[in-house]
Amino acid sequence: MKAILALALCSFPLTLAYSAEVKTQQLSPQKSAALPAHLTTRINWSHFPKPNYQNQDLNGQDRSAILRIYADETGQVTKAQVQESTGLKKLDEALIKAVYAAKVKPEQRQDTLLPVIGYQVFNLNYQEDGSEVCQYQFDSKVWQAQQNAKKVTFRYVNQPVLALSENELNAHHRRVAFKLKVNNKGQVKKVKITQGSGVYAVDQKVKAAAQSAQVKVARKYWLYKPNTLKDEITFKLNACD
Repeated sequence: MKAILALALCSFPLTLAYSAEVKTQQLSPQKSAALPAHLTTRINWSHFPKPNYQNQDLNGQDRSAILRIYADETGQVTKAQVQESTGLKKLDEALIKAVYAAKVKPEQRQDTLLPVIGYQVFNLNYQEDGSEVCQYQFDSKVWQAQQNAKKVTFRYVNQPVLALSENELNAHHRRVAFKLKVNNKGQVKKVKITQGSGVYAVDQKVKAAAQSAQVKVARKYWLYKPNTLKDEITFKLNACD
């Protein structure tokens, strides 16, 4: 009896140690088809859709459309349906093609990635003959300082790609402030809008551009803020004049 009790007492700490070791292991997010898709009215994009169309394709007027979009756990668009048409079949098809080429940011619930079902609004603005469209690039506060050889807490490896027209500003100056969460390789893992522009589409385009960025952080700054970086972009009307 004493021998059995001694054996049990000896094995007990080993069991605890093994359990503690198993619990401390961190698992990467798992894909699950068992859980229902995440339903949302506003889709978050890793790579925003970029419709390919010409001014003449709008047939003389502004166009808008709403697409219902289905994406799997990896963010790949699996289905796109026109809920409200532009009124032009060719233009609707261009929007659908752009959506399939884009990528949705999957919804993560604890350690599980979920498919997403949601809507995306497209506003396509017609330009009068002879008028030029002012296109804004990713000229953020950090990027401009970087180009002028000023001191910055981090640097972009390349300028993130952003395609934003003046019409999307809805006749007002806009400012978007955001935070980047990056890993020790400089890869952006999450973008959070800390001050929106007041136009959801503008915020989403900035967010998608920042999401695809690659950055470099000076080693000394990791001691204070290991993975949170701040930046902002201001879009001013008539910037192309």
